[in-house]
Amino acid sequence: MKIEIESTVALAADLYAAMERRLAIVRRRLGKPLTLADKVLAGHLDDPESQELDPGRSYLSLRPDRVVFQDVLGQSAMLQFMQTGRTRVAVPTTIHCDHLIQARTEGAADLSASLVESGEVYAFLRSAAAKYGCGFWEPGAGIIHQVVLENYAFPGQLILGTDSHTPNAGGLGACAVGVGGADAVEVIAGLPWEVLCPRHIAVYLTGELDGWAAPKDVVLYVAGQLTVSGGTNAIVEYLGPGARTLSATGKATIANMGAELGATTSMFPADERMARYLRATGRAALVPLVERHRELLVPDPEVEASPEKYFDRVVELDLSRLEPHVVGPHTPDRARPISHFAAEVRDPRNGFVDAISTALIGSCTNSSYEDMTRAADVARQVAAHGVKSAAPLLVTPGSERVRATLERDGQLESLREVGATVLANACGPCIGQWRRASEATRAPNTIVTSYNRNFPRRNDGEPTTMNFIASPEIVTALAAAGRLSFDPLRDSLAGADGTAFVLEAPAPAPEVPADGFELGRAAYVAPPESGDSVALAIDPRSERLQRLEPWPAWDGHDFTRLPILVKARGKTTTDHISPAGPWLRYRGHLDKFSDNMFSGATNAFTGETGESHGVSFAKVARSYKSLGTRWVAIGDHNYGEGSSREHAALSPRLLGGVAVVARSFARIHESNLKKQGLLALTFANAADYDRIRQDDRISLVGLAGLAPGKSVECRVEHADGTAETLALSHSFSASQLEWFRAGSALNALRRAR
Repeated sequence: MKIEIESTVALAADLYAAMERRLAIVRRRLGKPLTLADKVLAGHLDDPESQELDPGRSYLSLRPDRVVFQDVLGQSAMLQFMQTGRTRVAVPTTIHCDHLIQARTEGAADLSASLVESGEVYAFLRSAAAKYGCGFWEPGAGIIHQVVLENYAFPGQLILGTDSHTPNAGGLGACAVGVGGADAVEVIAGLPWEVLCPRHIAVYLTGELDGWAAPKDVVLYVAGQLTVSGGTNAIVEYLGPGARTLSATGKATIANMGAELGATTSMFPADERMARYLRATGRAALVPLVERHRELLVPDPEVEASPEKYFDRVVELDLSRLEPHVVGPHTPDRARPISHFAAEVRDPRNGFVDAISTALIGSCTNSSYEDMTRAADVARQVAAHGVKSAAPLLVTPGSERVRATLERDGQLESLREVGATVLANACGPCIGQWRRASEATRAPNTIVTSYNRNFPRRNDGEPTTMNFIASPEIVTALAAAGRLSFDPLRDSLAGADGTAFVLEAPAPAPEVPADGFELGRAAYVAPPESGDSVALAIDPRSERLQRLEPWPAWDGHDFTRLPILVKARGKTTTDHISPAGPWLRYRGHLDKFSDNMFSGATNAFTGETGESHGVSFAKVARSYKSLGTRWVAIGDHNYGEGSSREHAALSPRLLGGVAVVARSFARIHESNLKKQGLLALTFANAADYDRIRQDDRISLVGLAGLAPGKSVECRVEHADGTAETLALSHSFSASQLEWFRAGSALNALRRAR
């Protein structure tokens, strides 16, 4: 399979030469030892001589090496790129068809159904890729993050991806960051990428994993330590001797789930385990180059020797003492070791359901050859005693390359022997693309997964489902028992003859297959030399695709007497603001998709979900819009946590929103709001959130003087005739304020041409 715009030696050599030049300038300026993140970011600065480098305050202007789009945000991104007037992408770019394939019965049938149902979306993406010079990965090729790891990622790269789990490529030493579509569009249009200079967090690893403990348990433990917001505007670096004991795909699992910490990204230093994976995936020619430039791709020795001097926070973890962990339900930072879990399950105050309704392994987070070999080891032990999995077991291969290799080497057959169903090489249930029998979700039910995210409604669209996350081998063992309270390290199972047996810890698994990877079905389409003659496939009558029009510019006036569309209480992720599941089919048609706006948000005034006094928030917003009335949304802590889903900003913009005022924001969502010309504001005093009442009218005044670091005056008129003034903060830079004034970042881009 020929890949034209790949991670070639020439591309890597040019990158390392540029990094050396830029890094020399930054070293002279800073005069101190540097972390790995420092080096990679400095090596990509647009202007290393004058760039301000103040963590948490300065905005870095960077030149990414690659941009990757999944098919859902790829639609809106290509529709936005059409507005730029550019004819060719400025950096190597690929589009990956992985999100729209729904899990129903099994892989082949599900893929065939997807090709029919989403054919027009795939045709549009294929035509856009050809027209603008992007590589195109067809449906069935695999999940974007696994395909990027196998084909494109290498140490030191700066990769942007329109999916929050893009940091998966950190397993190969890349600085890979999840962004909204507008960020990515600006980069492929030739502009630098702007990001807040991140803080530094280190996870210092010693020892080596043993027994049941897996790389997944590392990040589950770290999630419990840092919480879902502890990594916000920070890069998490894993270092220490323990980091060098982990396989590249194990590192990728950890970096992937760094998104659940709110981190900008997670990274590992270059080492021999990465070199082993590069060789196994056909990129052996890169290894000598990486080794010659190793100094660029690891932290300075002083940093690893004394991390407490160079990081804002250091989490220490001895891998040899790490116990398997389980997190959930409903949030990935509710973590505990498995030895403590059974008591929690049996405690009626928690409301957990012990019976497991479905177990799911794989996904972009945990479907490597090593992962699946260990899960298959558990399955073989179960089958050897003549029994099958007590709970339905679904397996999602991460890529066609992994699937074909696991088929050849027997791991998938071992899983099928205990009753597993192998799904398509796609996101499937992890992203909510799971057509699940309704009877399974009528009452509270438990699923266990090796996925990365477990918010309510995330997997099957049902609030009754509780998702507990663990490693693939632990999930396979729990499936065999059919009970959440089962501890595979200590409890026994009954064989077909009634004899009790205890599962042994899976044997150490090879990081890469001894006989190499099978490529499987070819699924890559390279772009033509010129796309001038390519016509974009958009039917004006389509209900799946809709051309985008530029947003109107700010009219220069203050926003006065705005009604409050929604005051969201508690966890309000992008899944709550802009749910996926069955709505994914409309992600290329913004107007239709926006009917789901805030449908998962909890109304702080009434306790309703997705509505106010029985009327959906989307309908209320459309009513306001028809009257020419603009509105504001109020958010709680870490508002917009989770997916990079830019529709959570696009839909409010379309339906008349002008501002979101929250206690605090998650990084990607705050950026998405700014990119679409919305004001992202925070209460200077977080307790002022409680002062906002249902019938208030909000005025944001003095906007003509809006400037970096200057607070916004918020006048609140209560229905009882009283009023008060609150101070609102923001993180807009001077250039970002131009996005607001122009109406969007894309409008500002067009003005600058």
